[in-house]
Amino acid sequence: MDTQKSVAFHTLGCKLNYSETSTLSRMLEAEGFAKKEFDDLADVYVINTCSVTDNADKECRQLVRRIGRKAPESLVVITGCYAQLKPKEIAEIPGVDLVLGAAEKFNIADHLKELTKGDSARISSCDIEDVSGFNSAFSLNDRTRTFLKVQDGCDYTCSFCTIPKARGKSRSSNIESVLENIKKIADTGNVKEVVLTGVNLGDFGKGPDGMKKSEEAFYDLIRQIDEQNGIERYRISSIEPNLLTPDIIKFVAGSKHFMPHFHIPLQSGSNKILGLMRRRYQRELYLDRVAEIKSLMPHCGIGVDVIVGFPSETEIEFKETFDFIHQLEVSYLHVFTYSERPGTPALDIADVVPVHERHQRNKILRNLSYKKMQYFTEQQKGTKRTVLFEDHNKNGMMEGYTDNYIRVTAPYKDQWAGQLIDWELR
Repeated sequence: MDTQKSVAFHTLGCKLNYSETSTLSRMLEAEGFAKKEFDDLADVYVINTCSVTDNADKECRQLVRRIGRKAPESLVVITGCYAQLKPKEIAEIPGVDLVLGAAEKFNIADHLKELTKGDSARISSCDIEDVSGFNSAFSLNDRTRTFLKVQDGCDYTCSFCTIPKARGKSRSSNIESVLENIKKIADTGNVKEVVLTGVNLGDFGKGPDGMKKSEEAFYDLIRQIDEQNGIERYRISSIEPNLLTPDIIKFVAGSKHFMPHFHIPLQSGSNKILGLMRRRYQRELYLDRVAEIKSLMPHCGIGVDVIVGFPSETEIEFKETFDFIHQLEVSYLHVFTYSERPGTPALDIADVVPVHERHQRNKILRNLSYKKMQYFTEQQKGTKRTVLFEDHNKNGMMEGYTDNYIRVTAPYKDQWAGQLIDWELR
């Protein structure tokens, strides 16, 4: 390029998206682009989208409008799940120049070479059934911890979810490649924690073409990772309860580097609703997994995903969920309000829950989450944990997380930023 062009990124959604955005950024920097902050003026703006909720779709549109007001001559590229699911709809948004589906996002540099402002929006996508291959990704320099993608796609058919249509069939890296990426991350010299991410992380072991490789499983992966030098802490981002085996739990309990922290999607505490959701377990299995964790690691932090307002969820089923979570020894909840997603089987379920009732149920469970975290933190008072502090000065204060995922706030100290500090919880 005769003159250096600049690029700015914005990420919506999950940790997996953050890892991919960071990788796309490094790819474009290697092509000669200068990286800018999203609020700065840039020649190219890339929005990596999510489509789990309506809000993510709306936020994408708002961002495009914001760019149009600030930098009307800049190129706007949309990729990610929303781009795969609704490419034509996105292409019709005024200001959008390029839409990249799941198979093309990592070819962004080639597409930008051929892109000119003012033409009709170009779409480069394909049927999700044709998406294969695994693209490694990890975040660097964006946060204190690094997100490392080891798996992508999903073969599950949950009735509320569009992710399989957005990311394709389950496929993963292999152990050798994961260890190579960990070495690259460790060689930077400043990463203390790596979070393993994926769409269905526990399904690790299927090759790039989606075929199962019986010699590699998630349990084998974490065992080999634990033997590596250079990274002090690892976390498992989220794992389905039916794939969180007793062997994995026992391993983490005795691990040198994996943190005593699990995030386990529940979605509902009602077996009736779990069946309608097409989840692959019932509440009894979930209860067993939490009991197993707490028997080996009483100090372990456990996060829970839950959806409120799923079609046909009555007050009785919601109370089942509330009471079930109330009795669980978990630490916090991520509460999602059900939203209708086009093309999902859940749309055919009768007895839609009114939106105002969904929001009310969300509020009730968020309040329960607050109480759960308070109780868990109180239990840990007087114990010594290791905190990884983030490098952000927020009005003279800094934050970090213990190994078991309790947030700690302290007066800002330069020497603590990005470092592991022994800490007594008070």
